[in-house]
Amino acid sequence: MAVNTHNAYGQISITDETIAIVAGHAARECYGIVEMVSRRLTDSLAELFQKDSQSRGVKVSTSEDRIFIDLFVIIKFGVSIKAVCDSLKEAVKYHVENFTGMIVDTVNVNVIGIKL
Repeated sequence: MAVNTHNAYGQISITDETIAIVAGHAARECYGIVEMVSRRLTDSLAELFQKDSQSRGVKVSTSEDRIFIDLFVIIKFGVSIKAVCDSLKEAVKYHVENFTGMIVDTVNVNVIGIKL
């Protein structure tokens, strides 16, 4: 699926995979995030055969011009989970909205684990 918009120059179409890559980059830059992880075993197996896994741990779904993002992360031990998740939500929302020009409706953060 893709997000579509129109402007004076024509139609713009942005795929969910592209949005996932932008969200993944923004998430990896946040303090306290150790890594992004797949949410299912089948996703892990599929990612083993991909050349790059820039969108690992990111699920994007779109509806009309709204974007919904789910993040699956492992957080660093000793940091405030709530503070890291709040920061992560704001950073991903900002970067994706800035990149696409669309509205990010929700960013859900799923903490899968903690690493030392």
